Amino acid sequence: MPQLKELLIDQLKDLLHAETQLTGAIPKMAEAAHNPKLKEALEKHLVQTQGHVERLQHCFEMLGMQAEPKPCKGMMGLIAEGEETMEESGDKEAWGADLALIAAAQRIEHYEISAYGTARSLARQLGQMDCARLLSHTLGEEETSDFLLTSIADPLIQQAALEEIGADVDLETVPTGHTDRQPVGRQQRKAAPKTRKGAA
Repeated sequence: MPQLKELLIDQLKDLLHAETQLTGAIPKMAEAAHNPKLKEALEKHLVQTQGHVERLQHCFEMLGMQAEPKPCKGMMGLIAEGEETMEESGDKEAWGADLALIAAAQRIEHYEISAYGTARSLARQLGQMDCARLLSHTLGEEETSDFLLTSIADPLIQQAALEEIGADVDLETVPTGHTDRQPVGRQQRKAAPKTRKGAA
């Protein structure tokens, strides 16, 4: 077997084990989430992950190989870290526990993004374009999930900063961007008397 094909198959076996592990880990993460958007994102990604497993199995078929997972120690470690994070979040504020959960989830996403990017490059080099397209589809979903987690984390980080300075603000009721426009309005109101005085 050519070394490039052997390397691709090895990567796919690793990914198959990683994704299979995640189908059991993600429900626990979703259950631990407090933020409704985070819970929804994790539940949605669980469905996607199940689809990732199916795509990997199709890739093995295209390569004429049996879909046999290879123990993915990297993902095993990341999932163990995530479980530890959830265990340690019992005495944290809800936003703090969710931020820790997001950090664990994004480390998993970054691992997968790297692995799928490598596997796709190998498939393309071998001329396995159908396999490469499947891997590219999954890679896009992993990148989108990572972006979504960041968008959920940002307001939680703002809430943490506000609580640390003692501000009582509910970010869920404040549309994004209002705080940026308000200072401009104040400046305009202050500038108006100067304009009238100059005109007189």
